[in-house]
Amino acid sequence: MRLKQEGRVALYGIDYKDKREDARRLLAQLGDPYRRIGFDRDGRAPTDLGVYGVPETYVIDKEGHIRYRQVGPITREDYDRRILPLLRQLRAS
Repeated sequence: MRLKQEGRVALYGIDYKDKREDARRLLAQLGDPYRRIGFDRDGRAPTDLGVYGVPETYVIDKEGHIRYRQVGPITREDYDRRILPLLRQLRAS
């Protein structure tokens, strides 16, 4: 939610093994930071994408290259020490 509030980057998500209605209800309750969400009802996306764990976060540059990958939730420290400096660097280049 912090990333959405700051408006620095667009967030995209993949909903893993949920019903679309359940995911929408949860996001309506907790807040929806995503620009778009893909739905993976079968649970095949992690295998197809090489994902190791859920959640998994990627920072992708404007050329489509993965510049950062994190398995597990993002803490405030992760954001402040790793992600935000990388976003600043990518914006400057």
